[in-house]
Amino acid sequence: MTATETGEKRRLERYELRIPAKVEVVTSDQGRETLDLFTSDICAGGAFFHTDQPLPEGTDVKIDLVLSLEEIKKLREDTSHAYIKIKGKVIRSESAGMAVCFNRNYKIQPLSKEESSVH
Repeated sequence: MTATETGEKRRLERYELRIPAKVEVVTSDQGRETLDLFTSDICAGGAFFHTDQPLPEGTDVKIDLVLSLEEIKKLREDTSHAYIKIKGKVIRSESAGMAVCFNRNYKIQPLSKEESSVH
C-alpha cells in the first residue's frame, strides 16, 4: 500500500531500515537514561523505534546512530561506518514504540574500522 493509498501525506521519503541506536534521555538534573534500540523506519526528519517501554511524548532525546557504509559506498579504506549524532523529541508514543522528530542540527563523522568494532 502506498502513502497515497493510505491517505498519509509525508514530506520526506521513509526507509525501512534497522539501524542500531543509543537513545539518551536529556534531563535537567544531569541524570542519564540510555536505551539501546533499533530504528524500524527512518527519514531525514525522524525515525520510529520499536520498544516495549516508549518514552513519553515531549521527551527530549540525544540519538547516536551507527550506519554501515559498506552497502552504500566506501568512503575510505579505513572507514566502514559513519556515526551520526542527532537531538530530537518524542512526538508519538504507543505500545509498539515511539516516533522521534529530529532537530535540523546534526553531526556525521566517519568511524575507523577499529572504532566501529566497539559499536
